[in-house]
Amino acid sequence: MRNLILAAFPRSMKLPDPFTPNLKVDLLPDIKEPPRIRSTYLDPLVQANLKVPLDNFLRTSEPSNFLPELLQKLYLANEPKTTPTPTNSNTSPASNLTAKTKYNIPLINSIVLFVGIRAIIESGTESREVSIPAAMSIFRYLAVNLDVSGRYFLFNAICNELRFPNNHTHYFSCVLLYLFAEVSQEIIQEQITRVLMERLTVHRPHPWGLLITFIELMKNPRYNFWTRSFTKCAPEIERLFCQVGLKS
Repeated sequence: MRNLILAAFPRSMKLPDPFTPNLKVDLLPDIKEPPRIRSTYLDPLVQANLKVPLDNFLRTSEPSNFLPELLQKLYLANEPKTTPTPTNSNTSPASNLTAKTKYNIPLINSIVLFVGIRAIIESGTESREVSIPAAMSIFRYLAVNLDVSGRYFLFNAICNELRFPNNHTHYFSCVLLYLFAEVSQEIIQEQITRVLMERLTVHRPHPWGLLITFIELMKNPRYNFWTRSFTKCAPEIERLFCQVGLKS
């Protein structure tokens, strides 16, 4: 059902084939246009008293203690606010989805979209540039310092924006690829791959932005995808990656 909703696109738009060789996504005319947002995505930020501080940090990268405080805000009010162990947690995302999670998921979704929109505006372009230091510092800090469960929600929030050709799809595709390339922890790279694969191994339709991101990840030598140990942990896993990347 999630893919069915996220794969929707404007009736007047003709989607480019994501499997076109040497497809120049950044040259597509629609990639410069913002999507229409009708949700009240700012509400969780306002309720958490985070909108103004987050906006200030995106403009000034100050105060220096903002990112640790932002991390603590992601916990539900009745949860102990202790800093998680980033890479050694045995917390299962699946168990947190079926039980009561300790994270404020609507707030994570709101932060991701708000930061992305502000970064696109501040960059002065409608492209996929991720050169706004404050925005990328937020994504990188959360990716490194959240535990397995928290990262799962973070990466899913980013993947929710990988839809039809528009500047949000372009930007968040680049954010995900940047995190894969620049955060040198294979557990994070594996989890990014997992979140993408979960959405691509189900029945069609598959969101266009999801496909172009995964294809870029697999085929661009910059990401060294096939050198990662998790891609070769079993022959059936390697075959699955090939099937999804070539036949989705």
